[in-house]
Amino acid sequence: MENPHDIVKGLLRTEKGANIMPLNKYLFWVDKRANKVEIRKAVEGIYKVKVNGVNTLTVKGKPKRVRYAMGKTSDWKKAIVTLKEGGKIDLV
Repeated sequence: MENPHDIVKGLLRTEKGANIMPLNKYLFWVDKRANKVEIRKAVEGIYKVKVNGVNTLTVKGKPKRVRYAMGKTSDWKKAIVTLKEGGKIDLV
């Protein structure tokens, strides 16, 4: 995965993500196979900021009913990226 946009799929704009922004932390939806080093390099490359730390977690899919059968949404991975002092991502 050389392309940073293949690793970082998007910025998550949720209530939890909005609550941690004053702490200089941002939530990202990332590829399930990406590790912390790849996520750090991708965020630094895309947003031109310095990353202080990366925490990741895998979100398990929820069971859903599809007509008469039970299905499941896909598992996905999110990353909480902490930026260095003075770093900011523009959310426009």
